[in-house]
Amino acid sequence: MKKTGGCLCGAVRFVARNVPTTFGICHCEMCRRWTGLALAEVSIKTDDITWTGTDHIATRAGSDWAERAWCKACGAGLYFRQTKEGQWFGATDVPLGLFDDPNGFTLSHEIFVDHAPDGLHLADSGQKRLTRADVVALNPDVEGAP
Repeated sequence: MKKTGGCLCGAVRFVARNVPTTFGICHCEMCRRWTGLALAEVSIKTDDITWTGTDHIATRAGSDWAERAWCKACGAGLYFRQTKEGQWFGATDVPLGLFDDPNGFTLSHEIFVDHAPDGLHLADSGQKRLTRADVVALNPDVEGAP
């Protein structure tokens, strides 16, 4: 599947190829603070995304193993990417809301479910649900993250 999208102001755009039909949700403290609630993301192979307006992209390493990017013009969050080889290296997590057409995706997993606000209860449709301890077991680099 091929999808397009971009930031709030349109200064940054992307075309993504081989886009999966699933998305995940992260409730970790960093994602909550970055998005205001939780990160609903589509994980796409980094090589399958072409960005335009790259002079408007700013990045920040949130740890020694990952970075986040945003548009310098409007502040919209653009992606989360693991920069250190490990469990999820080679993929770019793009917020679901950045897609021009965010339809056609199915929730496949939630992580850091034990860190979700107690008022946020997503319907359990059989997706994988991982606690912080489960995530750390899969990717030990996460251990030092909030």
